[in-house]
Amino acid sequence: MGTDREFDIVLYGATGFVGKLTAAYLAKSGADARIALAGRSEDKVLAVRESLGEAAQSWPIITADASQPSTLNAMAARTQVVVTTVGPYLKYGLPLVAACAAAGTDYADLTGEALFIRESIDLYHKQAIDTGARIVHSCGFDSIPSDLTAFALFRRAERDNAGQLTDTNLVVRTFAGGVSGGTIASMMELMRAASSDPEARRVMNDPYTLTPDRTAEPELGGQPDMRWRRGVEISPELEGYWVGPFVMAAANTRIVRRSNALLEYAYGRKFEYAEQMSVGRSFVAPVTAAVGAAANGAIMSLGSRYFDRLPAKLVERVAPKPGTGPSERTRERGHYTVETYTTTTTGSRYRATMSQKGDPGYKATSVLLGESGLALAFDRDRLSDLRGVLTPAAAMGDALLARFPAAQVSLETTRLN
Repeated sequence: MGTDREFDIVLYGATGFVGKLTAAYLAKSGADARIALAGRSEDKVLAVRESLGEAAQSWPIITADASQPSTLNAMAARTQVVVTTVGPYLKYGLPLVAACAAAGTDYADLTGEALFIRESIDLYHKQAIDTGARIVHSCGFDSIPSDLTAFALFRRAERDNAGQLTDTNLVVRTFAGGVSGGTIASMMELMRAASSDPEARRVMNDPYTLTPDRTAEPELGGQPDMRWRRGVEISPELEGYWVGPFVMAAANTRIVRRSNALLEYAYGRKFEYAEQMSVGRSFVAPVTAAVGAAANGAIMSLGSRYFDRLPAKLVERVAPKPGTGPSERTRERGHYTVETYTTTTTGSRYRATMSQKGDPGYKATSVLLGESGLALAFDRDRLSDLRGVLTPAAAMGDALLARFPAAQVSLETTRLN
């Protein structure tokens, strides 16, 4: 794909809650980028543009609708990159993936929906390779901290000539913020699909469900997503802590494993990956971890199997609605820190620490998605040579690592022995 397109980036879904935040971030950080805003309602998109300040007032408006694929095709043909916040992706996302794969247009989204990504791979990976498109899923809090800390550890071990990665664990150390309405809607859509389709449940439960070639994966066991254990079992630095399941582990772990496979197992053939959340070191911590593991397991197993018998309407009534989110004060007060620990084949131990200020699901995510779009548009010399349906690390790992400091995203690696 050349650079003769009309736009560098089109932001599709600009009127949604995270869409507005991403538009605001691009208006601040996009410099001279040629950006257009897109959505179903021209009036609503215009209102968003009016709120963005002088830098964005010349941005063109594009009317596009997932129910009208021709509008998506026309939009994709006009730009180098489409950044989309329109979900649930399993419900609305595939027509845009199809449009970008056909047009050779790079694409970034926020999905944490494994079934959607699997369909995207099955239907459009080969076509995207042929046209030169990079279809990059999971470019927000799900799953960039997971994917990029593992990638950073790989790069550090490679630089130190310390061997390949083996047992690798992400631990969420601090987290302050809410769950977005879009995330809830995506989880509901996944459970709705899995409740009526045994094959969908099997796909969701397979730790290598997003791999390019299932038969090529090493047999390292189930790598469970819902376990609880002592922190010291992960690393001596976590002595005294207990860890339990992290709610997005089932999505994030599959992205990280796909990255390793797409990069031709550069992390290692014995790379084993899991995610947990710290529950502290008090005397009730092990109970909290155990209860969390049991509750999450029950939700994933029974919820996906018997969704139609569960009070889905009650969940939909009390959960935040798609397009809604917390106040600016709440978003600003949010933050997260994750630590990813690994041991290499030479016995070297490392830790990658990544943190951001801002609500993880809203402000932090809009920064990560915005930087992903900018990397795809402007850092083409730093992008990998891969094409097709990719992950953040496999598509633009080096570019994002270079961009993070200016975006106030902290990611550091430390050798522990």
